[in-house]
Amino acid sequence: MDKLKNKKWWDASLTRAIKTVCQTAVGTIGASTMIESVDWKVVLSASLLAGLVSLLTSLGGLPEVDG
Repeated sequence: MDKLKNKKWWDASLTRAIKTVCQTAVGTIGASTMIESVDWKVVLSASLLAGLVSLLTSLGGLPEVDG
């Protein structure tokens, strides 16, 4: 993989992972009825796991880069 394609892959996969982390955090926080009842450890761990899964899924290919 040449340097330009490698940089594009990292840019695209990290962008997807960051979006996934944010979406998971919003969903996990939204599952609580009150902000005081949010379990922040659960929010953080679920969000980071979702980001990792997103990066691993990106190994299968990214249309933005593969095309």
